[in-house]
Amino acid sequence: MAVDLLVFGPHPDDIEIGLGATVARHTAAGHAVGLCDLTRAELSSNGSPEQREKEAHAAAAVLGAAWRENLGWPDGGITRTPELIRSAVDLIRRHRPRTVAVPYWDDRHPDHRAASDVLSVAAFRSALRRYESAAAAWRPDWICYYFINDGAPPSFVIDVSDFYERKRQALACYASQFAPEDGGAVQTRLTAPTFSQLIESRDAQFGALAGVRFAEGVVVKEPLVRTTLLKPVP
Repeated sequence: MAVDLLVFGPHPDDIEIGLGATVARHTAAGHAVGLCDLTRAELSSNGSPEQREKEAHAAAAVLGAAWRENLGWPDGGITRTPELIRSAVDLIRRHRPRTVAVPYWDDRHPDHRAASDVLSVAAFRSALRRYESAAAAWRPDWICYYFINDGAPPSFVIDVSDFYERKRQALACYASQFAPEDGGAVQTRLTAPTFSQLIESRDAQFGALAGVRFAEGVVVKEPLVRTTLLKPVP
């Protein structure tokens, strides 16, 4: 299935943390959006891979995604190997997205940094006609980088004020991570009440800088082309 936007996340819940409301805004506008988790998060302190899969599909339904896949890469073992690159290339070529969104390259989590590197290579190789894979070459129009943990000055922000409640609902699907009821659950950075505050304060700050309630930030590596110096109407 061809999509307008393909969003990759290293672990189930990363997409929702960084770009959940943007996904909801695009699906509400009628754009086809596909989601791809790279790992099954088998090293997570709480929740099983099976739980995470169910939570991920529930969150995808909340956001209105056309589909969600998981590439089954090794949690804690994302590296720039030919096998991992090829699996990402196959996915990009199969779904032919106009835009690909991947994690920002400077992040506290090693998997997030490694995922950004591997996916950047895969997006480039997807356009090479002599790079052989299961589908024909495909060049996305744009590669965008979104923030999961650590941030930086964005190239631009997406006003997601009207869709922020959808982001909250999608994150709430991940009870095993944010509000585990299992008696054997351990306290982590995600279970702390301050974690949701951290996410919302970042998005509120991006929003305040742009004059809206909530916004999600994006980085692109090429210059943004404008036709005039007049400020566009949102």
